[in-house]
Amino acid sequence: MTKNLLIIFAKNPVLGHCKTRLAKGIGPENALAVYRILLQHTAQTTRNLKVDKEVFYTDFIDNEDLWDPRFFHKNKQINGSLGEKMLAAFEAGFKKGYHKIVLIGTDLISLEASDINEAFHVLEKDSVVFGPAQDGGYYLIGLSQTRPELFQNIPWSTHEVLSKSIERLTCTYQVLQEKNDIDTLEDLAEIPVFLPYIPTL
Repeated sequence: MTKNLLIIFAKNPVLGHCKTRLAKGIGPENALAVYRILLQHTAQTTRNLKVDKEVFYTDFIDNEDLWDPRFFHKNKQINGSLGEKMLAAFEAGFKKGYHKIVLIGTDLISLEASDINEAFHVLEKDSVVFGPAQDGGYYLIGLSQTRPELFQNIPWSTHEVLSKSIERLTCTYQVLQEKNDIDTLEDLAEIPVFLPYIPTL
């Protein structure tokens, strides 16, 4: 066990149950294919990081998927809102004795190992770190202690997620490089690996 924990929130790749906004533009089968690519990218990017890693599934723990149990411990998210799920995951991690915890999703094809390493480095002197997304949310959040105020009464899935979260802070924080997560058809347009899944007009 290290003193640092990376939490990865992942939806189970089930047809019709992931990337639902994207599916409106490219269909559920293509949306699932895109999500599998994103999962694979996240697993490959994080696999060799020198921190402990836990994958939190939305619906059920899959012991036969791409998250190799030699590198990733597996859990299931609690029932509740996104804020409740994230807070519970952070609380569980700090209860286990971790000093710094970073949480990411699986929607970022531009995610690099250096982004996560930078987040842990920031937490050596600042209390909170965010990886801002272009839509006003965030693709990464890191904490050096539990901060319930960051997960309660936040307007999730809106452009105000990051700004409202920062408004709650009374401690030092840093913001990393802005990145674009993959949620809509427009998000795919300039990424070559996803071109086969974009319907032609």
